[in-house]
Amino acid sequence: MSVTMTGEGLAGIFEAIEKLTSQEVLVGIPHGESRSDTDMTNAQIGYIQETGSPAMNLEARAFLAPGVEDCQELVSTQLTKAADEALKGNNQGVERCLNSAGMIAQNSVRAKINSGDFAPLSEATLRARRRAGKTRTKPLIDTGQLRNSITYIIKKVGED
Repeated sequence: MSVTMTGEGLAGIFEAIEKLTSQEVLVGIPHGESRSDTDMTNAQIGYIQETGSPAMNLEARAFLAPGVEDCQELVSTQLTKAADEALKGNNQGVERCLNSAGMIAQNSVRAKINSGDFAPLSEATLRARRRAGKTRTKPLIDTGQLRNSITYIIKKVGED
């Protein structure tokens, strides 16, 4: 019986494990993205919608945390696969699985905006929409810019 070694062996496995454990997948809204229809960024609008604003008389319409929670099982599966790929020494497999986890979470948050059971819009907001020629009555969806700004990134732990 003979043993054949392929790949980089233990060094490749350590490298892939380091790649996996030194990165994190973040889902949210980039903070610097400006909009043409308001002086606020999508990140600011998202934060206000997620947490509410008594000063603006807005109820919380949480979509980010619940959207991520909705896909925890699928994301966990992808992260487990990423660990399996790391143990094989497959850096590309690790990257592929991390991207898949991010995409699943991104799409889940966007789906939460589309289907979430949120506090209804105020009559003042509905009147303003009608004046602008809009007939949509669903909270969080007016121009689609907030929903479309939801994305994910993979970054090294501790990087800004």
